[in-house]
Amino acid sequence: MPEYRISRARKGAAAALALAALAAGATTAAGPAAAQPRRAAAAAADCSAAYRIEQKLSSGTTWRMCWRYDSKAGLVLEKISYQPKGESKPVKVLNSARLGQIHVPYDDGKHEFDDLTGENFAQGLMNLAPGECPGGTIKTVRVPDAPDPAHSNVKGLCTTTRSRGHAYRMQDTFNTNKLYQAQGKDFLVYTVNQVGWYEYITEWRFQDDGTVGMHVGATGSLSWDDYNARDGRGWPIGKGAKDYSTSHSHNVFWRLDFGLDGSSRSKIEQYDSAVSPPTGRQEGPATRTTRTKVTKELAGDYKTYRWWRVVSATGKNKDGHARSYEIVPGATTKYLGRGFTQHDVYVTEYNKCELFASNNPRCARGYPKSVDKWVNGQALSHPVVWMNVGFHHIARDEDQQPMPVHWQGFAIAPRDVTAMNPLTPRDLAWQNGHWEWRS
Repeated sequence: MPEYRISRARKGAAAALALAALAAGATTAAGPAAAQPRRAAAAAADCSAAYRIEQKLSSGTTWRMCWRYDSKAGLVLEKISYQPKGESKPVKVLNSARLGQIHVPYDDGKHEFDDLTGENFAQGLMNLAPGECPGGTIKTVRVPDAPDPAHSNVKGLCTTTRSRGHAYRMQDTFNTNKLYQAQGKDFLVYTVNQVGWYEYITEWRFQDDGTVGMHVGATGSLSWDDYNARDGRGWPIGKGAKDYSTSHSHNVFWRLDFGLDGSSRSKIEQYDSAVSPPTGRQEGPATRTTRTKVTKELAGDYKTYRWWRVVSATGKNKDGHARSYEIVPGATTKYLGRGFTQHDVYVTEYNKCELFASNNPRCARGYPKSVDKWVNGQALSHPVVWMNVGFHHIARDEDQQPMPVHWQGFAIAPRDVTAMNPLTPRDLAWQNGHWEWRS
């Protein structure tokens, strides 16, 4: 049995249900178990209390969003807005945020899986113990296409808060010698989904400074049925050199549909910096940064001194600067074995059927199945951002038992969303831009 694929029978039953739903033209989603199926769709559209998530952090920042549970993607967050102290109304950030795929190819070439659309990721939602959601709330989720309909209600969605360490620290040695420091607060929303031997923690971290972190943590167990790598690609596990765990990759995709300031007509910009050696009387090398407007669909790659931002088409901060969110990459190991994993960032024009980066089942027959095939030079008016973060898992003795969590992810950080640091203390609020000493 390939690693972390427990029940082929369960997979077959769930797949049959999913195919039946697709044949009928249905898109299955679910929310709280208390809602009846017919009313659930209306509640999700209205973002009624059962589907609403709202949290005001102790620093004064409030995050608001809606949630639903998709039959393949699992947790989907929608209508996400951010309101720091000093802002009279929420700033909408995202129309929707969701996983776009977890692609798992094995080094020996014998197995390859698309966990979201091929391995019943959503149906593997796990019940959470109270200790897994410290100080928070666990919501009950109705799981679509559950293998056992009698057990389709899962206490599987945690919302809680957590300290993350210093948000800032400043010793005002030039004026009052006063220390300004604050400990940052995060609002967390997460689920745990089991796919065979693995358990995936899908965690969304909403910081009080406006940053949003998207992370997937892989934990659970190594498959003892998979200790059979005799081709030189595996790693010895256990005593001696008897058991070899087959190495493999986890390529995680996220799909982000931005709606900055309530408009989907965001703009994409790419920034590149070039460093040149010193000339003339320069003391050191000089760096020049250039902006490129991305007007057509993009398959992009990270490189030194390159970054992207998503710019609001309508909103400006109090300084008159266009609001935007910068994409902040995380550590990644790019898998070059498939076309759709060969780039770090994809930007596509919105299409309601393009929901999964590979093995996408929602478009018409004959439509390309992966995100790389959707990038074809189309002009961008409603861009959708796809992020690909890879990890090459070469097992080690410490991976058993249980396996420590390995995190993959990235973040989006506010750039000019507010005129100053949204956590600025009152005493320093006057120091915006060029300032002079106060007497």
